[in-house]
Amino acid sequence: MSKQKSTRRERSELQIQAPQTKPASTTNSDLSPEERRHLKFGWWSLFAFVCLGILLETFLAYRTEWYTNSGDNETHRLMLKLGHAHGTFLSLVNIAFAVTLSRINLIENIRRLSSRCLIAATLLIPGGFILGGVVTHGPEPGLGIILLPIGALFLLFALFLLARGMKSKHAVR
Repeated sequence: MSKQKSTRRERSELQIQAPQTKPASTTNSDLSPEERRHLKFGWWSLFAFVCLGILLETFLAYRTEWYTNSGDNETHRLMLKLGHAHGTFLSLVNIAFAVTLSRINLIENIRRLSSRCLIAATLLIPGGFILGGVVTHGPEPGLGIILLPIGALFLLFALFLLARGMKSKHAVR
């Protein structure tokens, strides 16, 4: 007995008759407050720092005098590029934090505190570079650079909390 292959029309009719199911998706209600906060903050800060990078490239392309002249402006360029690079990287760290948060076993207080420290670091580290580069004093960055070590401490504290607070599901006792 030979089986005849169904025609396109028959397959199309079968698809129309079959009940349509929606693909499983993650809704906002499935996410913790920290996951939502870091996804939103991470993507918006990534957008902002990529825009800064495009702006810096535009300054370079149009040879904006205060950005491209050598001498003191080298500090401007370096600080602004460092702010862009660190901001972009830390934005991606926020997104990675949000994505992995539901997969790691953290105490609620550690989740909340590390979340706040990571956001503070994402604002302070690139902010220190950018503010230090906007106003410079000769070859030295401006006073805004003081935000950098404060942000670095927040980042180190967040990483320490995460490393120490992570519990293995298969820990041997």
